[in-house]
Amino acid sequence: MSLLITDVTVGDRPGRAVHVVDGRVGWLGDASGAPAADRVLAGEGALLTPAFVDAHVHATATGLALTGLDLHSSVSLREAVGSVAAHVSAVPTGIVLGTGWDETGWPEGRGLTRHDVDAVVGDRPAYLARVDVHSATVSTALLDRIPGITGLPGFSADGRLRLDAHHAVRQAAYGAVDPVQRRRAQQATLVAAAGLGIGSLHEMAGPEVSGADDLAALLALAGEEPGPRVLGYWGELAERGGLEVVRALGLAGAGGDLFCDGAFGSHTAALGNGPYTDRPETAGALRFASGQLVHHVRACTLAGIQAGFHAIGDAAVAQVVYAVETVAAELGRPAVRACRHRLEHVEMIDRPDIERMRDLGMVASVQPAFDAAWGGDAGMYADRLGRERALATNPFAGLADAGVALALGSDAPVTPLDPWGSVHAAVDHRTPGSGLRPFDAFDAHTHGGWHAVRAEHPAGPLGVGAPAHLALWATPQTLSTVLSERSRPTCRGLLVDGEPIGDLA
Repeated sequence: MSLLITDVTVGDRPGRAVHVVDGRVGWLGDASGAPAADRVLAGEGALLTPAFVDAHVHATATGLALTGLDLHSSVSLREAVGSVAAHVSAVPTGIVLGTGWDETGWPEGRGLTRHDVDAVVGDRPAYLARVDVHSATVSTALLDRIPGITGLPGFSADGRLRLDAHHAVRQAAYGAVDPVQRRRAQQATLVAAAGLGIGSLHEMAGPEVSGADDLAALLALAGEEPGPRVLGYWGELAERGGLEVVRALGLAGAGGDLFCDGAFGSHTAALGNGPYTDRPETAGALRFASGQLVHHVRACTLAGIQAGFHAIGDAAVAQVVYAVETVAAELGRPAVRACRHRLEHVEMIDRPDIERMRDLGMVASVQPAFDAAWGGDAGMYADRLGRERALATNPFAGLADAGVALALGSDAPVTPLDPWGSVHAAVDHRTPGSGLRPFDAFDAHTHGGWHAVRAEHPAGPLGVGAPAHLALWATPQTLSTVLSERSRPTCRGLLVDGEPIGDLA
């Protein structure tokens, strides 16, 4: 079967056409010279681009936020508690799952506590993740389900959990989601992604995030009907059996959210240049010994499997880069570079480590919405790190100019699925000089996502022979105009592997 999409603007060139044959781009040129096709779709002057790739997503948690208790918009403790109460009333049974609350700026000057939650959920288990999903407030009923949690690092009697205690409670909370609720949530994420022109999602799973059953169910769902492709990652060390899961499920890599540290907002990202400004008693913490990371990178490299790591603070980033460099010295740089080992987030990195990432062929998977939400000289980063360190976070331009490959994502539900917003945020960085050039940002959110998963086409996403992952936008603007005017055009339809989705179906 073949499909001709005619009268479209491709990049900055109107009057173009794309011929799709057997799921791939078969021809691209002036509409007047287009070949015959089994089906013709009139573009009517719309903009046609490569589909977006969201390089860091948690599909089930995102869907639960889309369909349930989303606390991102809460502007006070009182409002957040009221939202929880309303949700409990509307959904009277089951575990209460919410995400997105952010106490910075709340007039009460504090976040949710167990007392606040118990007062509205009663004896129901409840897990309410802070916006960065690296700490949470939970109810007494949920704590009572987890033997030994009071002895774990990060436990607090007020129900605000961090570090290992938080990982344990999150695993228990999402383990309580039944298959019907899980499927509904995953479907909501895939539908939302398709409606935004996202043709592929990198799902960052792991034993402390969602579980192998959750990941297997998502991969099966994505394969049932046309929609965004899901490429799965499993964040578990090789010494704990992580590579067996990668092989069994046919995943893209052994990493993603393999947590080497936490997050700035929860004071758990590992800092190497001094403690937190607003909590001088801590500099965060590394979760693994360097030898464990070296063993993981070595095992992945020998197997030809891509390794990946969640690393936000400069100490965690340096530790991972050291591990990759150590393995490169043992096995040779070509073997390491061929794997394109990934770093997720990379919010704080020293210049020498940027150079090392480039030399090691590593990929930086970054989230521009983090800077938009918390960056600058007066945001959450400044509160946590002080002005000088805050302004040095998320150095997108520094990474790109050094030759480090970038892939953009949302880390949904931490920030929403919003690819045009991410592109614009990458350009309009809150620190002058740290943003990307407009087309480079767009490329990082399309082509960069396929490079990150080692599946890019040598001729580019619109080259003849490339898989037809395409988005049609309801705007007569050129791509340059959309980027310069910071437009957010509506997605008219999507092709994934040449299969029409949405209004194109």
